[in-house]
Amino acid sequence: MVGKGRHIRSVPVPDWVKKGIDEWTQAAGIQTGPLLRPINKGQKIGGSGFSPKVIWGIVKRIASTCDLKVIAPHDLRRSCARLCHQAGGELEQIQFL
Repeated sequence: MVGKGRHIRSVPVPDWVKKGIDEWTQAAGIQTGPLLRPINKGQKIGGSGFSPKVIWGIVKRIASTCDLKVIAPHDLRRSCARLCHQAGGELEQIQFL
C-alpha cells in the first residue's frame, strides 16, 4: 500500500491469512488494486476502493448491531493495535500500521 510521502507500507500477516486472501483474489479475478471494491445498484464492480466516508458508515452500522452506541476511529485504532500485539506483532510494525 502506498501511504504518506509515497512510502510503500507492508504489514506482516500469518500464512493462513495470506493463503485466504490469495484464494479470495484469485476467485474474484483481482490481480491489482484494492481488495474491497464497491458494487453499484446495477451489480457492476467499481475499480476503486471505498472512500473513508463509506467505510465509516459501515463501521457505525455494524457497531450499532453489536450494541456499541458510541465508537470513534481512535477506538478502532487502539483495538487493532492491541489485537496485533496479542497476536505477536512487533511494536515497530504496529506503530507503522
